[in-house]
Amino acid sequence: MISVNTNQGAMVALQTLNATNRDLETTQSRISTGLKVASAKDNGAIWAIANRMRSDVGAYDRVRESNERASAMVDTAIAAGESIMELLNEMKGKALAASQTGLSASAQAALNADFVQLRGQIVSIVENASFDGANMIRNFQADGTTAVTIANSNAVSLGDANGGNNITVTAVGLQLRATTAAVAVGEVMRFGQNEDVASTANATAALGRINTTIDNLGTQLATWGAGARRLEVHRTFIGKLQDALNSGIGGMTDADLSKESARLQALQVKQQLGVQALSIANGGAQTALALFR
Repeated sequence: MISVNTNQGAMVALQTLNATNRDLETTQSRISTGLKVASAKDNGAIWAIANRMRSDVGAYDRVRESNERASAMVDTAIAAGESIMELLNEMKGKALAASQTGLSASAQAALNADFVQLRGQIVSIVENASFDGANMIRNFQADGTTAVTIANSNAVSLGDANGGNNITVTAVGLQLRATTAAVAVGEVMRFGQNEDVASTANATAALGRINTTIDNLGTQLATWGAGARRLEVHRTFIGKLQDALNSGIGGMTDADLSKESARLQALQVKQQLGVQALSIANGGAQTALALFR
């Protein structure tokens, strides 16, 4: 049947051409953005999952920054502790020499003067071992009687993107007490700000407390070293985790440009054929005119 009111061939050709144009727009969008899921309308479920993963990747940047700050705090504490250990070793030698009987008054005084200077250097190191306002080796007030914790002296690193599983490296006081006797059993420094080797008796007592302090400080440095290693391992893990998340996001949302390139060429040819088919179908109505000549 020939009809000028209803051209079935033209309608089919037009629908096919419109579908081809929509596919072509989709392919061109993927090529221009590099994404097969660029917005929620492309694939709502995949877009939502990828968006959450991107949020986690960004959050892990903050976790890494927190980790780096905590690591710097621990490194500062370790550096200070190692310097104090060197001073303690020197003080041990001074105390040992001063504990000998029969020393002249001038020799005893000279050894004591050296000892006091080394002791003062410990105080200086403790007061200056701060990073970003936090001091891990001065976490109590040296009032000689009680340990009053100073807030925010621990090195704390965020553990995950939700603010949980934090890693904490505990601070410890390395400052000298106001009294010569140790106050708490768990304290690292077992002598006070007034410790001296001005006499044989004082030197003998100081030697024992210094030996205990050297043992305590060695244990503490080992603990901090393990904490620093843990922070380093976690920082490496965070980097690998971000890489894995980015790879997963890419797998879900990135377009395969080699396939899209081939598809683009096919759709362009299909579009041209569709235009030709529509032109031919529209020309069918002209046949009706021939019947009335």
